[in-house]
Order: sequence, then C-alpha cells, then structure tokens
Amino acid sequence: MINLMLALFTNTALASLLVLIAFWLPQLYIYAEKTGPYECGFDPMGSARLPFSMKFFLIAITFLLFDLEIALLLPLPWATQTNYLYIMLTMALLLILLLAASLAYEWTQGGLEWTE
Repeated sequence: MINLMLALFTNTALASLLVLIAFWLPQLYIYAEKTGPYECGFDPMGSARLPFSMKFFLIAITFLLFDLEIALLLPLPWATQTNYLYIMLTMALLLILLLAASLAYEWTQGGLEWTE
C-alpha cells in the first residue's frame, strides 16, 4: 500500500512539474511570428484572394501516399511467423519496389522540387 501511494505521489508530482514547465517555457522566447494567429507564413490581415501555390498540397499528398505505403510494411517482422513465408516476402518486395518506382517517377517529374 505504501509503494502504491509513493508511486502515485511521484507520478503526480512529475506530471505537475512537466505541465508547469510546458506552460512556463514557451513564454521565454516570444517573437512576432509566434504571437501571431497563424504560424504558416501567411499575413492574416492581407487579402484572402492571393494566389496559393499548389506545391503545398502536392508535397502533402506525396507524403501521405508514401507514409501509408510504409505503414503497410510495419507488420512485416511479425508476418515472418507465417507458414507462407515465400508469398509474404514476395509481396513485401513488390511493395518496396512499387515505393522505389514511385519515388523515382516523382523525382524525374520534378515533383520534389520546391521552385518552379
């Protein structure tokens, strides 16, 4: 019972200390961009009709596609316990080859270049 109370006290004290540090630390380095309503680099008081670069969306979509493909490879270490190891390794290799081919295509088409 004493060990439980000591653990609860220690966890509560540590969590409280971390919360206090998290609230106190950001107030040390205040600058104009941080106090603004947006941290995305846009002027919130300017015109809303400014042209917006589609590169932001293309990079985000590329990231999501590659991120989802990599997430499909996460169960690979546990899948080695299967009885159909040859089929599983073949499918994983095909997925990795698809990922590499997609990256090569994206690279050759200039989709990873930020400037136009």
